[in-house]
Amino acid sequence: MTPSPEPPPSHVRAAFGARDAEPELIDAGPVWRCGDAAIRPAGNPAEATWVARTLDTLTVDKLRVGRPLRSTDGRYVVGGWAATKYLSGRAEPRHDEIVEVAVKLHEATKDLTKPRFLDARADVFAVADRCAWEEGPAELDAALGGRLYELLTAYRKPLTLKPQVVHGDLFGNVLFAGDAAPAVIDFKAFWRPAEYGAAIVVVDATSWGGADHGLIQRWAHLAEWPQILLRATLFRLAVHALHPLSGPKSLVGLERTATKVLELL
Repeated sequence: MTPSPEPPPSHVRAAFGARDAEPELIDAGPVWRCGDAAIRPAGNPAEATWVARTLDTLTVDKLRVGRPLRSTDGRYVVGGWAATKYLSGRAEPRHDEIVEVAVKLHEATKDLTKPRFLDARADVFAVADRCAWEEGPAELDAALGGRLYELLTAYRKPLTLKPQVVHGDLFGNVLFAGDAAPAVIDFKAFWRPAEYGAAIVVVDATSWGGADHGLIQRWAHLAEWPQILLRATLFRLAVHALHPLSGPKSLVGLERTATKVLELL
C-alpha cells in the first residue's frame, strides 16, 4: 500500500503566507492546497527554482499559468517545498484541448535556453527520455514494456526538428474550470522538439485517458508526426518498464497505442 502523502509542515506554510490554512490534498497528491497557495514537494531545488522563474514570466495567450510564490525571505524553495498560486479547475478528458495547450505553450517557450539541471537529472523519466532519443542505455523489464520497446526501435529514423524547452507531462497537469482558460499547474522540462510535448499528451490520452485513437490522426499535421509520436511511445514504454509501480494491467493501453502508431510508420 502506498503511504499517504505528508502535508507541508507549519514552518513551510508560514513561509509561503499560509500559516493558518488547513492543508487540503489535491486529488491524490502530492500537491496540497493551503488557502491561496498550492504547495508541492521540490525534490530538486535547482529544477524547482528554474520552474518558478520560468512560470513567473511566461505569458501564453488564453492560458492560465500557475505563478510561483516566494517565501517571506524571497526563496522559491523552503525545506524541500515550492509553492504557486492556487488555480481553480480540475483535470478533464478534453484531449484535443490539452494537445492545443501543448502547441500554444511550446510556441511561448521556444526561445528559452536549455536548463543546466537537465543533463544531471537521473530520475526514471529522464533516463527513459534519453533511451527514446538514443542518448543513453537502460535495463528495461521485458515483461513491462521492454520487449515492445525493442521491437519499436527498429522503426526509428532521424529527425530534423530543432530542440527547445518542452513540457513532457502535460496530461494531468492541465486544469479546466468552465469557460475559463485552461491552466498549466506545473512544468516538467525536457530539451526536445516542440511537437514532442504534444505527442506525449496523445500517447497518454489514448493509452490511459480514454481518448479515441482518432486523436492520433487529428494531430498528424504536426511536423514529422510519425517519428515524433514514435519517440513519445518509446519514452512511455521505457518509463513503464523502469517504474517500480508499473504492472501488466497498465501496459495494455500502451500496447494498443503502440499498434496504432506502427500503422503510421
